[in-house]
Amino acid sequence: MNAQDEGSAEDTGTGHDAFGEEQHEALRHAIRLEWFTLAWMSGTVVLVALVAGQSQAMQAAWAEDMLSLLPPIAFLVATRRIRRKPDRLHPYGHHRSIGVAHLVAATALLAMGGYLAYDSVVTLVSVERPPIGLTVLFGQGIWAGWLMVAVMVVTSTGPVVLGRRKLALAEQLHDKVLYADADMNKADWTTAVATITGVLGVGLGLWWADAVAALLVSVSILRDGVKNLRSSIGGLTDAEARTYDDSAPHPLTHEVEDAAAQETWVAEASARVRDQGHVFHAEVFVVPRPGAEPGAVQIAALRDRLHALDWKMHDVVVAPVPELPHRQTFRSTLRT
Repeated sequence: MNAQDEGSAEDTGTGHDAFGEEQHEALRHAIRLEWFTLAWMSGTVVLVALVAGQSQAMQAAWAEDMLSLLPPIAFLVATRRIRRKPDRLHPYGHHRSIGVAHLVAATALLAMGGYLAYDSVVTLVSVERPPIGLTVLFGQGIWAGWLMVAVMVVTSTGPVVLGRRKLALAEQLHDKVLYADADMNKADWTTAVATITGVLGVGLGLWWADAVAALLVSVSILRDGVKNLRSSIGGLTDAEARTYDDSAPHPLTHEVEDAAAQETWVAEASARVRDQGHVFHAEVFVVPRPGAEPGAVQIAALRDRLHALDWKMHDVVVAPVPELPHRQTFRSTLRT
């Protein structure tokens, strides 16, 4: 068998096929928002670069704006890849593209946040004084700091609005990349406030205000990076499926176990559910009641019922066993 045969797609559907009309519409809306975000943030990057000068706070804000381009790009690339069908090389499909995109964005955030924090501390220790001089605009000389403040005020409004719209879509799609992007966008005003404060502080003669503002921005970036790195690694290492915002175990694990246990021929059931991206892969272990001998039809019927619980239950396997394999499966932590 040649490599082409090994990589040929099987007719098993994709995670994208699992979407209902509501999810398809939400995905289309999210894609439009991400393209708009790229356009807005690209303009922001150019404007901030033009007025940043030697201000460290402005340079930190510029770096954060550059990083803000990564999640939308990762999201758009991942949403194209998940449309690919499973094949012999990828029997579980390409849903993990969402998790990989999440990891890429988180790693970039962590690295840049660390660099900015280091640079800000060095500036404070070495007592570097950032020069913010005059610039000529329409023939008039004005303090460059006012241009910096104006740019930060104007450019910070778009991400806040976009972030709030993306949050609702992230929940509908169970999309952690979109949630991370929305969370960063929604908090963009904190970067703007810190940057404006630093610039005005320099104007008032507080040389250290600029570096302190840059340090605050870097701490914000680091916090986002650590939070998203932990979440992305958890997903890629098959941790228990959690909600889109990673705040709690996903209730579907509990629902699957309860639904399986309600079958007349099932004495006990336990499930292990992993997050594949937008959709879940569930292995459900069921112990038949004494005397019950479920056939293939009954097992398939149970699988179909579990599959119908939610659109996210895309890949379900039911395994009848004489007793629950406690080293392989654990009841949902929602029960504890």
